[in-house]
Amino acid sequence: MPIRLKRLIGTVLLIVLVIVYALAATTIASTQLAEAGPWVHLGFFLVGGLVWILPAMLIIKWMAGPRQNDT
Repeated sequence: MPIRLKRLIGTVLLIVLVIVYALAATTIASTQLAEAGPWVHLGFFLVGGLVWILPAMLIIKWMAGPRQNDT
């Protein structure tokens, strides 16, 4: 697969990942944490703010993977 196509697909996937993850985290926070204390909020946003990095790293690793000669 050409590197430009991989980068285009990876960029679109990263944008979709961030949008879907932000919507899901916001929904969970507003429905489940409404009555929770400040320490629960801190823990949720600390963990939730870092978890999206794992799938993003996999997408970036795939985007920057070894090139194949497409001749």
